[in-house]
Amino acid sequence: MGLLGRSPRIVQIRSQLEKLSASRTPVLIQGESGTGKEVAARVLYDTTPRGHFVPIDCGSMVGPLMETELFGHTRGAFTGAGEAKRGLIELANGGTAFFDEVGDLPLDLQVKLLRVLQEREFRPVGSLQRVRVDIRFVAATHRDLQREVAAGRFREDLFHRLNVVRLTLPPLRERKEDIPLFVERFLSSMGQRYMISDDAMEAILAYDWPGNIRELKNCVERMVAFSSGLLLHYRDLPTGVCNAEALERPRAMAMAAGASATGGAPPVPIAAVEVGVIPLHQVERRAIEQALVFTHGDRTTAAQLLGIGRTTLYRKLKEYESPPRPAADPQACSSVSEVAGLRPFEDRFLAVAAPQV
Repeated sequence: MGLLGRSPRIVQIRSQLEKLSASRTPVLIQGESGTGKEVAARVLYDTTPRGHFVPIDCGSMVGPLMETELFGHTRGAFTGAGEAKRGLIELANGGTAFFDEVGDLPLDLQVKLLRVLQEREFRPVGSLQRVRVDIRFVAATHRDLQREVAAGRFREDLFHRLNVVRLTLPPLRERKEDIPLFVERFLSSMGQRYMISDDAMEAILAYDWPGNIRELKNCVERMVAFSSGLLLHYRDLPTGVCNAEALERPRAMAMAAGASATGGAPPVPIAAVEVGVIPLHQVERRAIEQALVFTHGDRTTAAQLLGIGRTTLYRKLKEYESPPRPAADPQACSSVSEVAGLRPFEDRFLAVAAPQV
């Protein structure tokens, strides 16, 4: 898939990877889990391929036999070593070794890896002979290695050896303009011409995606699994995404209400609503009013924006002493509210949206 995206930061990182591809300089890739660190490493390798690309999962490098995974061993080096084995470092000779989550590597293996970086050689377990290697080192981590160094969990000398060139991948919440591209790519890989509804896409864009691209991919696959057709709907989204979007909608409306009330001036912070300054029923009423302003009195569309049924909206309006009235003839109406059939309490809000003559 490559490093997909058109956000400025991703465009810059792609350019940097292209420039670095021909060199053998160590590269440290940082970023939250699921941001595509291994994808970036493979782009770096694939741009100018040389030798093999060998991924090494440092999170699994625990236990007494993990040294043999990295460096291999000779026959009879320990009980059960019936034959010699080549390690991952030797397999990467002439190519690229990708140390995924290098921050999880135990301290004893950090020491041995440092020697490989410094001397370009290693010694298999049980051997007296050293093996020379020509490897490009690319490391990735979701940890802040400088903090790990300060806490004594990562060697400072190894950090400086790896940190020759550092690239930091942004989380998905900071590059939301790329989300539709990922959704389209994931849907196209499903083998059928799936499409996604506008309200579902709005909910996806409103969510922060703490699991980043991996979580988004899982979401799209879930929607396809639950969908009854080729059009994916809001109801097919995971509950967490729907809940986040439902919370964000009244926040946006309250911010818009603040801007309208002040004539475009900076709105009152939404925190004032969240701490209970405004009673809940008033917040609900204002959200309904603002939806009606936005839709110019179209109650069906307003109900869709609010995520409620049309009958629920009518019931709420009745509770606010605003029962629906028959639509009047637009030619005979003297105000926007008459066209929409709205009660006086809505007039002052629709006045904001009414055209000025």
